[in-house]
Amino acid sequence: MPQINLLPWREELRKRRQKEFGVMALVAIVLMGGVVAAVHLHFQGLIDFQNERNQYLTVEIGKLNKQIAEIKDLQREKERLLARTEKIQQLQSGRPDIVHLVDQLVKTLPEGVFLTRIEQKGVNLRVDGVAQSNARVSSLMRQLDASDWLENPALVEIKRDAAGSGAGDESIRNAIFTLTIQQTMKRKAGDSESGGSS
Repeated sequence: MPQINLLPWREELRKRRQKEFGVMALVAIVLMGGVVAAVHLHFQGLIDFQNERNQYLTVEIGKLNKQIAEIKDLQREKERLLARTEKIQQLQSGRPDIVHLVDQLVKTLPEGVFLTRIEQKGVNLRVDGVAQSNARVSSLMRQLDASDWLENPALVEIKRDAAGSGAGDESIRNAIFTLTIQQTMKRKAGDSESGGSS
């Protein structure tokens, strides 16, 4: 006679398999959560590290920008000082020229001519004066043209001014004139060769 097992073994097998599947699924979920957490922490650490580097670079860039601004200020100050130094050197080198210029003006003045005003702009001079006659003004211009330090005299204006002598004599007619001259440096080469003698 065949033996029949009446125990519900199929039901128990199914329950055991479901239980094992649940445990396996739970273990897989825990492992997956751990992996996700580890990956998240790793990338968060990389992000934090990069943020720290960015912040450091921002601070350093700010310092460099401040130093660049200071360097630009120093460069502008240097340029101003160089310009002032160059101007002072020009003035220093021009001091002997003034002496020669005044000396030449004195040497070229004929008798009866008086200068009332001298104005200089660069190498151009404007001279106002009074002469006893037009001929003396012409003589002054010829002597200026012959000078080694002055050239191109040009008469701008000349007019007559009658002034009484106050003693009953004839009135003296003076020539009031304005002329322009240019200062030349032709003499400098000769001065340097001859040791500065005029």
